[in-house]
Amino acid sequence: MTKASRLPGAQTHHWDWQLEGSCRTVGSEVFFRPANEGRAEAREREQAAKRVCGGCPVRLECRRYALATHEPYGVWGGLTEDERRALLVRREPAATRVIPVAA
Repeated sequence: MTKASRLPGAQTHHWDWQLEGSCRTVGSEVFFRPANEGRAEAREREQAAKRVCGGCPVRLECRRYALATHEPYGVWGGLTEDERRALLVRREPAATRVIPVAA
């Protein structure tokens, strides 16, 4: 008979910075795009999110997390989806980039 072992505890050091985020007191709709949002509304929402991020004590941890996990949605660490994508493309070695080819 196998002996049951105790499971390791939660690895909170990977995400506990989120408990200090300024975003915790703001609705998620400020950081994440609704399906039918137009460009003007998106710019306004993103600027509002960036204002929250600007004074956040864990902004850099948040940004690092979003870049490391390739977070595809929302404003994280003061960066929009497009801004993170652009940063990741610049960091990616040229040999591993996928370049679309016209059919």
